[in-house]
Amino acid sequence: MRRKRLRATAVAALAAAALTAAAVQPAAAAGYRPVETHFSTGFVTGFLFPGQSPPGADDWNCRPGSAHPNPVVLVHGTLENRNDNWRGAAPLLANQGYCVYSFNYGGPSGGSPVQGTGAVADGARTLAGFVDRVLAATGAAEADLVGHSQGGMLPRYYLKNLGGAAKVGKLIGLAPSNNGTTLDGLTELGRRLHLLEPANDFLSGPCQACVDQEIGSPFLTELNAGGGTVPGVEYTVIATRYDEVVTPWTNAFLPAGPHVTNILVQDQCALDATDHLEIAYDPVALTDVLNALDPAHPRPIPCQVVLPVTGPLL
Repeated sequence: MRRKRLRATAVAALAAAALTAAAVQPAAAAGYRPVETHFSTGFVTGFLFPGQSPPGADDWNCRPGSAHPNPVVLVHGTLENRNDNWRGAAPLLANQGYCVYSFNYGGPSGGSPVQGTGAVADGARTLAGFVDRVLAATGAAEADLVGHSQGGMLPRYYLKNLGGAAKVGKLIGLAPSNNGTTLDGLTELGRRLHLLEPANDFLSGPCQACVDQEIGSPFLTELNAGGGTVPGVEYTVIATRYDEVVTPWTNAFLPAGPHVTNILVQDQCALDATDHLEIAYDPVALTDVLNALDPAHPRPIPCQVVLPVTGPLL
């Protein structure tokens, strides 16, 4: 009888320990999540559901492990939202054991499918509050940021002007508008997204973010004054030669420096013709993101044929 009680007690203790361990495991422990590599599919799937998290993101019970101590915050681009922009990166990062978080900013309303149109400085303030929330929930000292287009440039305002440098370890930009773009590039972005969702006029109404991202705008002039970086943060920029939005595409790059890595997709894989939209889903670019977040464990670049917008052929 005593032996049975001891066995029961041991089983109960093991069960309690298992539950406790499960409660603090990273979100990736829930299992593998399919990773979308085609922008056209990911965008259409997520566009009308901006309030939903992309797969693998926003598990507020996630606790970073020792392998990836910094949670990752994803920052979407102009005219996009957290769900349609990150259905590739979010599940990929969660599968690798990262605690991943996404949010919307700069939309006419919180439920609008079209986000990222408000003033960039206002979006940076939203990012600042969201990072504070992530750090409080996870107990981490710093977060790493991964942004697409405006989302790769906007965090630089947070780092420079809103105290973000003390709370961020890495900033990784996918085709970021660091040095602005021509008006043709911003118009092309709206045209391409409009073709994908013709029932919505993406360029109707004001877009202060579009004005802020024009080459030579007062916003970018102030942001880039004194250099493009701040001490204590590691910067990675991933650009594509076929960028039709950030024009010229070299405007994505930051000035060379000891804490700056500028990467061109086509220098790694000439078969990859990813454009501005597809780059957030592109297998090469996403591998670059993984390698920038964890340079101690580099992954090989998966070179393959990738088309603009529609993604890999295979």
